[in-house]
Amino acid sequence: MKLHELNYVEGARKSGRKRLGRGQGSGQGKTAGKGNKGQNARSGGGVALGFEGGQNPIWRRLPKRGFTNFTRKEYATVNIETLNRFDNGTEVTPVVLKDAGIVRKEYDGVKILGRGKLEKKLSVKAHRFSKSALQAIADAGGSAEVL
Repeated sequence: MKLHELNYVEGARKSGRKRLGRGQGSGQGKTAGKGNKGQNARSGGGVALGFEGGQNPIWRRLPKRGFTNFTRKEYATVNIETLNRFDNGTEVTPVVLKDAGIVRKEYDGVKILGRGKLEKKLSVKAHRFSKSALQAIADAGGSAEVL
């Protein structure tokens, strides 16, 4: 047994939360750690998120800029040069790309881009293709299908 292998015996250490307001002997009696009086000492007390005591909050002081398009689609991108790791005749789908670790997350789909040279004959299925990627896949003798 080594030092880094030592563990505490179960039940030897206190776990759980402090029991507030359970008498002076507990060290958290009387005001239960809330101090004396004030808004935060009251039941249901406290302020709303972002409230700064009446001062104009930072989210109102700072200028608002731009616009977020909520219908925007975000694609995971893959260049055709990375598809060379698959064997000839393989059907490459978004699921296969994720399992191979090429794509971490699919987002709204997978887009194949045309950087590099494709040396394998593959059947590629993706949500989008760039023109150069379609051309490279066709030149290699493979096929591309839009999902």
